[in-house]
Order: sequence, then structure tokens, then C-alpha cells
Amino acid sequence: MLYTLLCYNKEDIVWSWSKEEDAAVMAKLSVVHEKLVKEGKLGPSLRLLPTTAATTLRGPGLVIDGPFAETKEQLLGFYVIDVENLDAALDVAKELSAANPTSVYEIRPIALYVPEARPNAPKEMVKVY
Repeated sequence: MLYTLLCYNKEDIVWSWSKEEDAAVMAKLSVVHEKLVKEGKLGPSLRLLPTTAATTLRGPGLVIDGPFAETKEQLLGFYVIDVENLDAALDVAKELSAANPTSVYEIRPIALYVPEARPNAPKEMVKVY
């Protein structure tokens, strides 16, 4: 079954990390990523830019710079995983949480998944920050 693991954190803290702090967290997460790839369980995953880069469309034509929600924690990214059941999804979330203990992971079953169809889609990691 496909699940998405939504990663939430306080973006002002995450985006204030030094390059070294960020690299240390990403190295710990890479261990989990590599394990999931070897097990054939990791689908697309991504890290979002901060909400200051967001644009919100409200209604048929009102475009607002920035995020819509005023929350303490922001969605930083997500993982799509293919595991047997919710318990297996929770196990993956626990591994990610151990690698990045300041984040909160929300687990949701996926109702519809449309695979990547672009012929020129990236085949390797793309990092823009």
C-alpha cells in the first residue's frame, strides 16, 4: 500500500541551520533513504523551500504571496513509500524521526497516485538551496 509521510518542523529553525548542521541531518536521513531504496519501498521524496517562497491561490483569482495557513510548524517535505500496512509505515516514520528528531511525521494513506510521466524528468537528486 502507498503512504505519504508528511514532514513538519519549525521552518525558521530548519532554515537557520548552518550548512554543516543541515548536512549532518541530511546525512542521517540518507542512511534511511538508502535502506528504503534497497528494499524497494521509497518513491518520490522532496524538501520544500520555506513558506516565504510560497504563493497561494484563493478562490478563482486572488493570488497571495506567502503561505495560507498560520501555523507553528510548516510542511517541509514528504516521502512516498510502498509498504505492507500502517505499522510498516509507522516503522519508516520512526526511522526518519530518529534521524531528524525535531520534525513531526504525519502518515497518510494515498488515495490516488499518478506516476511521473515527463520524459525529461530528473533521474537524480536536484538541490536548489
